[in-house]
Amino acid sequence: MLKPSGRFLLNVWDRIEENEFAEIVVKSVATLFPDNPPMFLARTPHGHYDTASLEAQLRAVGFGAVTTEIVTRESQAPNALSVAIGYCQGTPMKNEIEAHDPDRLAEATDVAAAAITKQFGPGPVSGKIQAHIITALRNS
Repeated sequence: MLKPSGRFLLNVWDRIEENEFAEIVVKSVATLFPDNPPMFLARTPHGHYDTASLEAQLRAVGFGAVTTEIVTRESQAPNALSVAIGYCQGTPMKNEIEAHDPDRLAEATDVAAAAITKQFGPGPVSGKIQAHIITALRNS
């Protein structure tokens, strides 16, 4: 239970278009499954970016002052394959890929790695990531 005048902090990823690696992975893997692409990343971690809606929901349940801060950073990895493995094999996106065809997980990872390499070059890679931090103060 949050105390009266307590502070509630919430963070959410911004839309996928503001997160370079995630967007490239989703778009490149979608080429393998054009009729029903794996959209976990766009739908779930990057699907709750509507801060106006989140702020309204917080006010509706009794929070007063609600503010949102945009935080932009660079995500770094030793190479494109590391990023591709992280997204394609280290998130629930893996389950979606395997639901389409379990034998294509390695191919999907390779396609994502190639797309990241094309955009950022070989070797260490750095891509924009962006999130929102929402602070809500509970009414007394």
